[in-house]
Amino acid sequence: MSTTSDLITAAVLMAPGAILSVPVVLSQRGSHADSSSVQQALAASAAERAARAAATETAPPDGGEGIPAPASEAPVRLAVVLQFPGAARRAA
Repeated sequence: MSTTSDLITAAVLMAPGAILSVPVVLSQRGSHADSSSVQQALAASAAERAARAAATETAPPDGGEGIPAPASEAPVRLAVVLQFPGAARRAA
């Protein structure tokens, strides 16, 4: 093959990708601008929620139960655990 046919083949194969990449690049630039405005709105919302949470109790906003208190005792065993003879051989 000649150099001219190689260049034509390369142009035919790469041109659609180059043409289709333009809208993708432009949309990425647009999403970056949207991203900064979205981040500002989320930061304002987070600040508002933090201020509201500091002023209220630990109850969730839907009026449900609050965070459970940690257990001070060890849990009671409900059943006896039996050790099978094969378990000692596998552990060793």
